[in-house]
Amino acid sequence: MKFPLMRNNIAREDLDAVIEHLKQDDPILTHAANVRAFESEWSQWLGVKYSVFVNSGASANLLSMAILKIRHPEGGEVIVPPLTWISDVSSVLQNGFTPVFVDIDPRTLGTDSKQIIAKLTDKTRAVFLSHIQGFDALTDELIDELKRRNIPLIEDVCESHGATHNGVKVGSIGWMSNFSFYYAHHMSTIEGGMVCTNDETVYQQARMLRSHGMVRESNNDQLKADYREQNPELNPEFIFAYAAYNMRNTEIGGIMGRSQLKRLDYNCERRTHNLKRFLSKIDANKYRTDFKLEGSSNYAFNLILKEADNELVQRLMQKMRDSGVEFRRGSAGGGNQLRQPYLKGIVPADYHTQFPETEHIHFYGFYIGNFPDLKDEEVDELCRILNSVA
Repeated sequence: MKFPLMRNNIAREDLDAVIEHLKQDDPILTHAANVRAFESEWSQWLGVKYSVFVNSGASANLLSMAILKIRHPEGGEVIVPPLTWISDVSSVLQNGFTPVFVDIDPRTLGTDSKQIIAKLTDKTRAVFLSHIQGFDALTDELIDELKRRNIPLIEDVCESHGATHNGVKVGSIGWMSNFSFYYAHHMSTIEGGMVCTNDETVYQQARMLRSHGMVRESNNDQLKADYREQNPELNPEFIFAYAAYNMRNTEIGGIMGRSQLKRLDYNCERRTHNLKRFLSKIDANKYRTDFKLEGSSNYAFNLILKEADNELVQRLMQKMRDSGVEFRRGSAGGGNQLRQPYLKGIVPADYHTQFPETEHIHFYGFYIGNFPDLKDEEVDELCRILNSVA
């Protein structure tokens, strides 16, 4: 593949750090000191008090919804995007909440703030907002309205490490945030994710929920003492506060995360440089170029036809295949989640048609790989290929 979605995201220095750890006579491989160090270093980088390292971004999504369920056992509504990864929706369903879908803003590919506000009700338990493909999906209007109504914001930042809103990193603004460290993302721990918060109660719940609901996983001495006092008949090492999960990551993941974090800022700068060059070179008469670049930390090049054209899109896909350009049709998560089989019987038939912006991306939108070692001349060649389609 001449233009893959990702290239060289795991560097020799990352592997060397793992190898040095493995050279020890009796290396610890399960969750231990490197996981804790990575959590601390990540919190400092993001600008939050607490972070909990888990085994995937999807697990981070599930953990966040499980914490929301503790707060709202009665259920309720969670506002979600139709253009996102499946776990943003499935985690809502798995915790007994009702997903309420809001169409996207074409300049950010994230949920449209005005439409979110219009759908807030007394049943809204949270807004689960995805920062898609590196764009900042927040607006001051939305942040202020959620604060006024005391509705928590949960940020999915799995594709947008380093993006900012008003100079502040996204993922540090909401009640909770989720990150993914999958191979193709801004940084990788092979598989991995993070739940971040400034709320100490959320932090302790996340630590316990990550590891079977065990109280001993909390690092709050008073909380542990309270559970021991309330359950004197139980072995204090095996008190389970919640019917939970095993979402722990490993020392290898922690070592790779610590190594990769050192160059994350530089990599984000390179990705943004590449995006600006890409947008300056592609044919603006044919493709959308009017994206909100303020605060963006690009994940992938978005290639979206300005107008719906079934014949042109087929020629475009064939040209990309013939030229060795790897792509994903429908952008984040394969397009409109409302068309997926898992939502049949949950949303009305043909409900997807009520989301025209997402529908356009579903059929006429793509993402193409952007990564730090992509050279200017490669970006130019890629644009020549795309512009040649007539």
